Amino acid sequence: MADVVNLTSLCCCSSILSRRTSRNAISCLSMSNISSLRSYDFTTRNRGSVNIIKRRNEITVVRAMAASFGSRLEENINKTLSDNPVVIYSKTWCSYSSEVKSLFKRLGVEPLVIELDELGPQGPQLQKVLERLTGQHTVPNVFIGGKHIGGCTDTVKLHRKGELESLLSEAKSQSTQS
Repeated sequence: MADVVNLTSLCCCSSILSRRTSRNAISCLSMSNISSLRSYDFTTRNRGSVNIIKRRNEITVVRAMAASFGSRLEENINKTLSDNPVVIYSKTWCSYSSEVKSLFKRLGVEPLVIELDELGPQGPQLQKVLERLTGQHTVPNVFIGGKHIGGCTDTVKLHRKGELESLLSEAKSQSTQS
């Protein structure tokens, strides 16, 4: 497998190499100086599978071969949310995440806590997918009953208004029925 960076030196016009589609796959390259390339599979930095096919010794078309890594992460997130009544996407060093986790502990709730900073390279990718799904790029990212609640401020506001407990009991009842 090769990385996009390694292909830059082979490309006659490396500025084209940096243009990406919304799925972070290269859409089209002009690579006429690569005479030995016929067909080649590689994985880009975002781990999306891509296939390069040389045509007429001038143009190489690159297309995604499988579901993007982001869509697999999205499916994983959706499954996690449907399988757990309370989910917190967090970072171990974040004081706002600690505050939300403490709040749930005081309420006697044991949420599934996913520490993004402990997931290695998948952590930032997961956070980007969460941002795309929720519009929120910060942690904590709190979900109750599969619904996005928000961050620390939103969760604390719901608690102060007395609405958090009803959401938690509703989510718990849904999970026991499933």
